[in-house]
Amino acid sequence: MGIGSSALLVSAGVASGLAGSIAGLASLFSYPALLAAGLPPVAANVTNTVALFSNTVGTAAGSRTELRGQRARLLRLAAVAALGGAVGAALLLGTPSSAFEAVVPWLIALGSVLILVRDPLRRLVASRPRRDRIAAGPGHTARLTLPMACAVLLVGLYGGYFGAASGVLMLAVLSLSASAGEPLPVTNAVKNIATGAANVTAAVAYVLVAPVHWGAAVALGLGAFAGSWVGPLIVRRLPETPLRIAIALAGLGLAVSLWHQGT
Repeated sequence: MGIGSSALLVSAGVASGLAGSIAGLASLFSYPALLAAGLPPVAANVTNTVALFSNTVGTAAGSRTELRGQRARLLRLAAVAALGGAVGAALLLGTPSSAFEAVVPWLIALGSVLILVRDPLRRLVASRPRRDRIAAGPGHTARLTLPMACAVLLVGLYGGYFGAASGVLMLAVLSLSASAGEPLPVTNAVKNIATGAANVTAAVAYVLVAPVHWGAAVALGLGAFAGSWVGPLIVRRLPETPLRIAIALAGLGLAVSLWHQGT
């Protein structure tokens, strides 16, 4: 890999780390950059998954404040998401992707809309009686009902299979299941760990049996680590409502772009 391609991937990695930790849109920058560097689509997809492991490490390091007291919640969510990621990786390696990729834009659009209408949906969810609850740290109660667990599993599966905007989908699910008073930076930090768990299990599978381009993965991963470490600091300082709207609109934009590419 030449110096120009390496520089492109490091720069794209920084942008991916920022976009992933802030908005759940890491692949918006990383996947096209891998294609531009000359990787074929399948190799680009698996290399992207392996490289973005560093995104999880960086966001965890940068979100220590938001993740304090979230241990029990993270363990449960990560376990469910990791199972989904493993299933998604198996599907990618064993089945044709055309049918699943056809619904990807619609899934991203749905997640984006859910983020936009989060508050009314939260009130609707809170108005119904719930029994299954898990501790989400001091002062917070997060619900992990069977429907929410299934949603996390499916988002994890999608993350392991394709991954573009899986963070948007996970943020939508967690925004509905979190307590009404939970700040967006906390939900966002939890989202990063949950999607990271799905990414890690898929990455392990790809390392063992898939065509990972290690030079590209290292260059992209270094940039992603730097960007993802800074991302939580930015989320901490931005007003919540404009940030949430920007994330949703970016997700809708990606959904439209992917839809046009598939038509």
